[in-house]
Order: sequence, then structure tokens, then C-alpha cells
Amino acid sequence: MQSDSRPSGRKRNPIIEEARRRQIIDAAVETVAAVGYAQASLSRIAQHAQISKSVVSYHFAGKDDLLEQVVTQIYDDTWAYIEARLATETTSAGKLHAYIQSNLDYMRSHRSRLLAVGDIVGNHRTADGTPRFATITDESVVMVLTEILRQGIEDGEFRDFDPQVVAVTVGQALIGALGRWALDPGVDLGVYAAELTALFDHATRK
Repeated sequence: MQSDSRPSGRKRNPIIEEARRRQIIDAAVETVAAVGYAQASLSRIAQHAQISKSVVSYHFAGKDDLLEQVVTQIYDDTWAYIEARLATETTSAGKLHAYIQSNLDYMRSHRSRLLAVGDIVGNHRTADGTPRFATITDESVVMVLTEILRQGIEDGEFRDFDPQVVAVTVGQALIGALGRWALDPGVDLGVYAAELTALFDHATRK
């Protein structure tokens, strides 16, 4: 349960509260990216946001709740960006290219988000020690890519292959590219985007 630290009688303003939550989430992203998952305490996050820890505690039940909301927000924002790019394409080949390109484009413009989500997903566990996000992430990526590839096969754009196997391979290729860039910001993601789209174009075409 979130603590209710509002002064008695003060009416809630949903717009202001949503803006504050977004401010805290952004501060959490920057804090995790800077000091890492283990060191990203609520006090550090509050300090980065230039607010009191009690304000953070009012909006979020604790560190776990906040960092889960960070991951959810990053996933939602990333997917919104990718989905808009996919919507402009009329062919499965175009959608596959757009999926690869938009993933790398979004993260290139949001490096702190990439560093934060990678650290949280890699370290955040449920009470029994199970990774909280990794399986969900993999499944959603594979599902989207599998549907794109399956449609391309049905429409005769692509050769006959197992769409799930190729979807997993595309997803892992993107993870590899972003993982290398996370370690070395000098890596050119534009080159990765060009090579990966060419690679999977050759791999899927008839």
C-alpha cells in the first residue's frame, strides 16, 4: 500500500500527481544508470529528483514498486515508438526492417533508459528468486516478431522457415547490439542497424 502523506483536506490533482510520478520515474532511470541497481536507494532517487524521500514514498510503495514502474514505463514508451514505425509499413519485409531500426533508434536516443532497464531486468527478482521481467520481455518480443514473419510467409514475401526460430534470432541479435553499445558508447548503432536489416533480409527472402 502506498502511504497517504497528503495534508488533511487537500484535494488530489491527477494531472499534477501523474507529472510527479513521471518525474520520480525519470529520476530513478538516471540514478540506476549512474550508480547501478543495488545502489539506487529511494534516498538517492529523491535527491536526484530534488524532492524528499517521503514524496517518493507517497507515490510508490517502495523501491521494488518504483523500479517495476520504471521498467513498465520504458517498455510502454519503447513499444509506442516501435508500433508507430511499424504502422507506416505495408509489407512484412518493411515491418521487419522497421522493427530492427526503431529498436536501435529509440535506445540510441535514450541511453540512460537502456542502461537502467538492462540493470533492473538483470537483477530484479521476485520473493522466490525468479527474474521478474526477463521471461516476459523475451516472450513479448518473440510474439511480435513471429507474427510479422508468419504474415510474410503467408503472403509469399518470405521463404518457408520456422518464424519463431527466426524471431528469437532477431531478438537476440538486437540484444547483442545494444549490449555491446551499453559497454562501449563509441559503437555505431547505425552500422548495426544497416547490417542487421541486410542480414535478415537475405535470411528471409525467397
